[in-house]
Amino acid sequence: MHISHIAIYVHDLERSRQFYETYFCGMANSKYHNPQTGLQTYFLSFGDGARLELMHRPDCTESSSDALSYGMTHLAFSTGSREAVDALTARLADDGYPVVSPPRTTGDGYYESVVCDSDGNRIEITE
Repeated sequence: MHISHIAIYVHDLERSRQFYETYFCGMANSKYHNPQTGLQTYFLSFGDGARLELMHRPDCTESSSDALSYGMTHLAFSTGSREAVDALTARLADDGYPVVSPPRTTGDGYYESVVCDSDGNRIEITE
């Protein structure tokens, strides 16, 4: 058993695709568009492992962005090293993305940072 993909509704599909391609080396497939519902999607692959489906619909509504609410709280990407965590976090901060938590070692032993993507979704960057 393995996770096939995770899906996120986003405000701006192209901006979100570019974010995950630019900072996390995602490779998007061709855009899918359903003219009846207005749904548009991309699947992004990240080498081995689960894919990320970015979705946009014109009738999508806002939800709570409170980090302490039930439901999915973050996506985590592994960079392979502490230096890569530091470098990517600094790059995202320099490019104007909010850093929620700077690089640190957590109580459970992970070296990580937390940033937000263009829609405010929390992205955990781990070593």
